[in-house]
Amino acid sequence: MLNITALQQFYGASHTLWDLDLQVKQGSCVCLMGRNGVGKTTLLKSIMGLIPVADGSIQFDGIDLSRAKAETRAELGIGYVPQGREIFPLLTVEENLKTGLRAANKQGIKKVPDSIYEIFPVLKQMLKRRGGDLSGGQQQQLAIGRALVLNPRLLILDEPTEGIQPNIVSEIGDVIIRLNKELGVTVLLVEQKLPFARKVADSFCIMDRGRHVAVGAIDELNETMVKRYLTV
Repeated sequence: MLNITALQQFYGASHTLWDLDLQVKQGSCVCLMGRNGVGKTTLLKSIMGLIPVADGSIQFDGIDLSRAKAETRAELGIGYVPQGREIFPLLTVEENLKTGLRAANKQGIKKVPDSIYEIFPVLKQMLKRRGGDLSGGQQQQLAIGRALVLNPRLLILDEPTEGIQPNIVSEIGDVIIRLNKELGVTVLLVEQKLPFARKVADSFCIMDRGRHVAVGAIDELNETMVKRYLTV
């Protein structure tokens, strides 16, 4: 579904991604791993068109996204939950969810699907509350719900458990598994928590210094890899 080949990226004179390859098969859940500063968020922003690609190819279902406008991703069915959630704090929960409808209109979706409230009941209970008044865990549920409005075929999440209380982390894990296994949504996520990654993902890609250094099934993620590339 997603095929990245020889991706190069720079921040000024700093070379941040080096000939990076990544394949995400339809129906899979891939966890992108690595220490802070190795280029994981840069990769996701490149996929989403939020920063221009210096060189290389990003293809989604055979469509080249390397030079496409950022909004093209949503229209093609790619949902994105950025690091830090980035909800609109002064808008209500309902208004935040409705911001996803602009891209969803291309698919004939005119209102927020009831399924989102079934997945995240707390959002229905707090429709009129401002996003900034929610807890961190509730804001994360809102951010995921907003991405789900456009009925994505590929859902990209950047550290969905960051700063979240343990009980909500477990709920988010269950939601990701349900979306992936039951509803067929392909998932690419960045995650630092190993138990969470092992719970939700079926495969992994480890990055180090802007390169991918190890890939495989999640049960192939061994202690040697963890110590070499993930332990602080």
